[in-house]
Amino acid sequence: MDSLRFLLRDRDSKYTNAFDAVFQADDVGILLSPPRAPKANAICERAVGTLRREVLDRILIYNEAHARAVLTEYIRHYNRHRPHQSRQQLPLDSAEPPAPANLTDIRAHRIQRRPVPGGLINEYRQAA
Repeated sequence: MDSLRFLLRDRDSKYTNAFDAVFQADDVGILLSPPRAPKANAICERAVGTLRREVLDRILIYNEAHARAVLTEYIRHYNRHRPHQSRQQLPLDSAEPPAPANLTDIRAHRIQRRPVPGGLINEYRQAA
């Protein structure tokens, strides 16, 4: 767990001292959400829900290496290709919308499909 510095969790009684001890043994700080603040985790809950709906509920993860590969590919898709309503359908890593295509001759505009991760989601691009 080289990259994990903090664990943000709520104050649910299911998180015992033994649970915290596992992370503290690796020098991971435990941060608790504020008491009586149900919306404090809203952004995290939204991200986890999206990840579950779009990937984890549709694929069987075999081991940690497989999980890392699937999540790495999905994060790339989420940031570079997936449209986001709050950004006028632009991906997170995009600064400006693509130039509109001239569709007078539809045969000149071929579409290329790329399945990501493992065919769960498809990305579409204009072929060269």
